[in-house]
Amino acid sequence: MKRPINEIKCTFLSRSENESLARSIISGFLLPLDPDVEELADIRCAVSEAVTNCIVHAYRGTTGRIALTAACYADRTLRIVVEDKGCGIDDVKRARTPLYTTCPDEDRCGMGFSIMESFSDKLSVISKPGKGTRVTLIRRLSPSSAGAADEKAPT
Repeated sequence: MKRPINEIKCTFLSRSENESLARSIISGFLLPLDPDVEELADIRCAVSEAVTNCIVHAYRGTTGRIALTAACYADRTLRIVVEDKGCGIDDVKRARTPLYTTCPDEDRCGMGFSIMESFSDKLSVISKPGKGTRVTLIRRLSPSSAGAADEKAPT
């Protein structure tokens, strides 16, 4: 990808209340791009799932740091990275299988990666046991309705 036209990076603790913080941060980053309501909801959900995985699985009852990075490119492509330095995933392919969960006794449905994938054009999961996990979501936004209105405005 080329150089971003805008980007952010923030870190926060793996506390459950920071899931909503991550959704708010990504919303604030996206709003100037004028996404449609569905795009905004999809991306917020995908980020929420990625952050929840870090909170629930990466640090397993302890607290660690989660990094959220987002970049936007001139062609309206977004690259969002959610990264932790937690326990990592032994078998990424298995973890990405729908309904697979490492917490069967808890209220977990094993659909986090499937949800992220459904709301992304491309999803990459890189993990090393004992080192952490990096989830990268790529999503191209539709043309801006504000931009389309500007193009149609009389001169």
